[in-house]
Amino acid sequence: LASAQTALDAKAAQAIVTGCAAHATAKQQSHAIAVVDVGGNLVAALRMDGNGSGIMDFSLAKAKAVAAWGFSTAQMEENAKGTPGFANAPQVVTVAGGVPVWSADGKTRIGGVGPSGEAPTDDAACAEAGIRAAGLRSSRVR
Repeated sequence: LASAQTALDAKAAQAIVTGCAAHATAKQQSHAIAVVDVGGNLVAALRMDGNGSGIMDFSLAKAKAVAAWGFSTAQMEENAKGTPGFANAPQVVTVAGGVPVWSADGKTRIGGVGPSGEAPTDDAACAEAGIRAAGLRSSRVR
């Protein structure tokens, strides 16, 4: 994928889903995986066997949250502890697992991925694996 990518295209989104699913399968885990663009629009998704439909809704909420804010839902959980009212702000999810997607050069936020269905730390590890598999980054490079 081009390092100057400024938008999340279908190929990159599918690569994230595939990488996350491969990571989950290797760990004998199952996630619902939603990948959204920076506007929170669904680009790719997979509900792995064993997850109920409600889990996909939660996956999409995590993905939209990190696309909007640009930092992980684990960080949102931390921020909510020290900032009264933050947990009730729009597009905030205070359960780990959602991870923003940045361009390969780390300069442009291009979307978010929100695996759900396993322990929050496993959801986050799945997201990170998917983002790496797509040749993208999970945080800004300053």
